[in-house]
Amino acid sequence: MANNNSSNSSNQINVPEAREAMYNMKHEVANELGITLNDGYNGNLSSKDAGHIGGNMVKKMIEAQERQMSGSAR
Repeated sequence: MANNNSSNSSNQINVPEAREAMYNMKHEVANELGITLNDGYNGNLSSKDAGHIGGNMVKKMIEAQERQMSGSAR
């Protein structure tokens, strides 16, 4: 049976120093997509828009990791 305890959530940032970088990336991606984010709560954001933001964040993180692994510093 799955444990729904919030301390076991898979979407928590495990490295405290990454929190600000992730926040900045989220706002950067949203801006690139033309989606307006508030500084705090964004519960009014549609699932579609949230998915676009999250998907593009993952895409950017994968691209950055691929560049790092290939030794390219673009």
